[in-house]
Amino acid sequence: MNGHSGNLLAQGRVATRLPARDLERARRFYSEKLGLQPVEEAPGGLMYRCGGAEFQVFRSAGASPGTFTQMSWEVHDIEAVVGELKQRGVVFEEFALSPVHGGARTQDGIVDVQNYLSTRAPGAREARGAWFRDSEGNMLGIGQLVT
Repeated sequence: MNGHSGNLLAQGRVATRLPARDLERARRFYSEKLGLQPVEEAPGGLMYRCGGAEFQVFRSAGASPGTFTQMSWEVHDIEAVVGELKQRGVVFEEFALSPVHGGARTQDGIVDVQNYLSTRAPGAREARGAWFRDSEGNMLGIGQLVT
């Protein structure tokens, strides 16, 4: 194995891919519930851009189990974002975090998270989070750093 492969991979861009059994249903969810429009379309997928990053929703016969966070947004005001999405009909998950993340329970869909990793504030280990599923069962998250 070449010692450069890790360095070459680290130089590549990372993009999230989310499966959709029904691409038109997913398009409606991302438009109506999240207020997002695709920046590019192909017969088998939709590309979205948020904050300089991209993610794709692609037609797939498989489905996500929806048991873990597949993609998340870091925002500056989680209450405002969650409030806006609730008004659009997004349903947020209610649950308790694992002990490794503080064991807290959600209140109105938002929970305090410990041991959080962030590239925007290295060393910051606390955040507030909220999770919801898209129309295809993909688990999506919203986070806000606590400073």
